[in-house]
Amino acid sequence: MRAVRKWFAALAIVAGAVIGAGATGLAWAEDPVSFTSSPVVDTVGALGGQADDVVAALDAAADRSGRQLFVAYVDEFTNPASAADWADETAIANNLGSEDYLLAVAVDGRAYYLSAASDASISAEELDRISLEVIEPELRDEDWAGAAIAGANAIADGSASGGSSGGGNGWGFVWFIVIAAIVVVIIAIVLARRKKKRAAAGEGGVPLPSIEELRRQAGSALVQIDDAVKTSEEELGFAVASYGEASTESFRAALDAAKEKVAQAFTLQQQLDDATPDTDDERREWYGGIIRLTGEADAALDEQAEQFDELRALERDAPAQLARVQQAAVAAEATIAPAEQRLAALGAQYAASATAPVSDNLTQARSRMGFAREALAAASTDVSAGDAAQAAVGIRAAEEAVDQTELLTAAVDRLAADLAAADTAVAAGVDELDRDVAVARGLQDAGAGVLADRVAAESAALRAAIAAPGRDPIALQAKLEQVDAEIDAAIQSVRDAAEQAARVQAQLSRSLTTARSQVQAAEDYLVARRGAIGAEARTRLAEAGRLLVEAQGAAATDPASALTSAQRAERLAAEAMSLAQRDVGGYGGGMGGFGGGTGGSSGGGDVLGAVLGGILINSVLGGGGGGGGFGGGRSSGGFGGGRSSGRSAGSFGGSATRSRRGSGGRF
Repeated sequence: MRAVRKWFAALAIVAGAVIGAGATGLAWAEDPVSFTSSPVVDTVGALGGQADDVVAALDAAADRSGRQLFVAYVDEFTNPASAADWADETAIANNLGSEDYLLAVAVDGRAYYLSAASDASISAEELDRISLEVIEPELRDEDWAGAAIAGANAIADGSASGGSSGGGNGWGFVWFIVIAAIVVVIIAIVLARRKKKRAAAGEGGVPLPSIEELRRQAGSALVQIDDAVKTSEEELGFAVASYGEASTESFRAALDAAKEKVAQAFTLQQQLDDATPDTDDERREWYGGIIRLTGEADAALDEQAEQFDELRALERDAPAQLARVQQAAVAAEATIAPAEQRLAALGAQYAASATAPVSDNLTQARSRMGFAREALAAASTDVSAGDAAQAAVGIRAAEEAVDQTELLTAAVDRLAADLAAADTAVAAGVDELDRDVAVARGLQDAGAGVLADRVAAESAALRAAIAAPGRDPIALQAKLEQVDAEIDAAIQSVRDAAEQAARVQAQLSRSLTTARSQVQAAEDYLVARRGAIGAEARTRLAEAGRLLVEAQGAAATDPASALTSAQRAERLAAEAMSLAQRDVGGYGGGMGGFGGGTGGSSGGGDVLGAVLGGILINSVLGGGGGGGGFGGGRSSGGFGGGRSSGRSAGSFGGSATRSRRGSGGRF
C-alpha cells in the first residue's frame, strides 16, 4: 500500500506541474461526520473492497462483548483541527453511549484518535495500550482495515487481537491503474472545492460551518440541555424536600435562568420548523442563536454544580437516605394498582386514542420500580460494606426511578380528570352550536340555511357521541371547533358585540381546558421517556407551552388573541405527543422493547426502562470497571445534557461535568 501511495504522490506532482501551482496539496478538509446504519464512514475510500469485511468484524466484536466500535476515515481533521476534539464532537453529535467507541483516522493528515465515554468500562490505561500497541502499528503500515479490526477485537476482548489486512496489498496494481487515470479529475475537483470554500469562508478566511452542520449541532444541543433542565428540576425538588427553599434558592435561580434561555432556543427552532420559508442567512443566524443560548444555559447550570453536589452529598448520611428512599419506593409502588384499575375503567369508557398517552404507563411504572428495587438492594449492600460513595449512586438513581413511578401513575388520574372536563366542554359547545343553527336559519339566506342544516346534523352526531362508550373527547373537541368556525363566519355579522364577546369567552374556556390537558399529557409522557425523544417533539411541546402561557395571560384583556394562541397550543401539543410516540416506538423497537413484569435484572427490561426514562445508571448494579455498567446506546440524565458522564445520577451541572476521554496521536 505504501508503494501505491508513492505512485499516487508522484502522479500528483506530474499532473500539478502540467495544470499549475494552484493544484498542489490534494487533501481536502473534513468536518465531523454522521453515522447511519453502518459503524463505518469512509469518505476517502481507504478500505476499498474490504469495507464489508470490516463492518462484519466490528459487528461480530460488538455482538460478542456489547462494546461497539465506530470508525471514521477522512483525509484531514478540520472544524475542529484537533484529532481529539474532532472525534469527541463526532461521538457526541451521533449520540454514542457509554459502551460506544469511536476510532477517527485522518489518512492524509497522519493522525488518529480513539474516543470513549468518560464512564466507559475500559480504563484509560487500557485505551492507551489499545491505541499505541494495537491500532497505531496497523496505521503506520497503512493497513486501514487491519487497524479497525484489531481495534474492535481489542476493545471487545480487553487484549490485543491481531487485525488482518485481508489481502489489501493485492489491490495495489488496480489502484495504480485507477489513480493514473483519474488523478487529473481529482485535482480539478479539489480546485473547485477550494474555490467554493473560499466563497463560503467567513471573516478572516476561516470556513463557516455548513447550515446542515449547524442544524445538527443545534438539534443535539437542544436535546442535551432539555434533558439537563428536566433532570435538574427533579433533583432540585428532592433537595427542596430535604433542605427547604431557603437553602436551595441559588439553584432555583440558576435553573430558572437556564429554562429561560432554553425557551428562547426552542422558539428559534420553531421558527425554523414552521411553514414560512427562511433564507440561508436567517437559518444560519437562528441555528447559531440556538447553539449560543443552549451554551449559556449549560454554563448557568455548571456554575452551581459543585456547590449543589456538596449540598446533596448523600454519602454523608447514606443509611438514613437509603431508608428514606426505601420508604418512598413502598409508597410509590402502592400507587400502581389503583392507577391500573382507573386505566381499565377509562379503557371501557373511552377510545384507545383517548387513553394512548398513558396506555403503557403502568408497564413503565413497574419497570421503574423493578430498577429502583435493584438499585436500593445494591445500595444497601454498599452501605453494609462501608462504601458510602457507591451507595449514594444507587440511592440517587433509585430516587429518580421512584419519582418517575409516581409521575407515571399520577398521569393516569390527570388524564381521567382531563377527559371528564373535555366531555363537559364538548357538551357545552354542542349547546352553543344549536343556538348558532337557530340564528343561521333566521338569516333568510339560502346558503346560510344549507349550512345550518349541515351543522345541525353535525351537532346531533356530536351530542350522541358524548354519551357513547368508546369516545375520544379530544377528537370531538377538534371536530366541534371546526364546525363552530364555519357557522361563526356565516352569522358573525348579525351578532352584537356583547354576544360575540361572550361567545369568544366560552370558546376560550373550552380551548384552554383542552390545551392544558394536551400540554400536560405530552409533558408527562416526555419526562418519563426522555431518553428516547428527539428535538422535534421537544420543540413542539415547548412552543405549545409558551402559547398556553400566552393565552392564559391574555385571556382577561384580549380574549380573541388568547383563543388563537390556545387553539394553536392544542395543535402543537398534539403534534408533540405524536412525534414523541414515534420516537419512543422506534427507540424501543431498536432495543427490543422496554419494561415488562415486576421483576427484572440488570441488563433486562427494568434497566432498559431506566435508560428510556433518562436515568443515568453508571455502576448502580455492578457495572464494573470504569463505570460502564449498562449505559448502552444512549444514556442520558444527570443535571446537564445527554452526553455520557462519569458523574452519578442526578448530579448538578451542564456539559462541563460531562466529558469523553481517549487516546491517539500521529502515525
